[in-house]
Amino acid sequence: MSKIESFEDLTVYQNGLQLAIDLYKKLAHSKEYSLKDQIFRSAVSIPSNIAEGFEREYNKEFIRFLRIAKGSSGELRTQIYIAEGIGIIEKETAMELVSKCKHISSMLRNLIKTRIERFKD
Repeated sequence: MSKIESFEDLTVYQNGLQLAIDLYKKLAHSKEYSLKDQIFRSAVSIPSNIAEGFEREYNKEFIRFLRIAKGSSGELRTQIYIAEGIGIIEKETAMELVSKCKHISSMLRNLIKTRIERFKD
């Protein structure tokens, strides 16, 4: 296992960043502007909060921002369900995106648990 020296080294950050990029590409031409904007905000919030928390350099702060990122993952899943329900994302694509969100959420849960158990401020 390699040493984590920056937030860019975290797999959960990399996955969150890729999910945000994928969503921007998939919804680039959608005319459903308000939902699309909210989806983008939630998607960008995931890796952004991981990065911000890491850069704070205090374990309690990092955990707080990881929890915010986890909340954004749940918010994003809800928005994907809505987008699928109104037809701007196909069902198969929506389920793939939801699966990625759930995986990121699980990774965040495990990282939060590890930070609580093994790291102190």
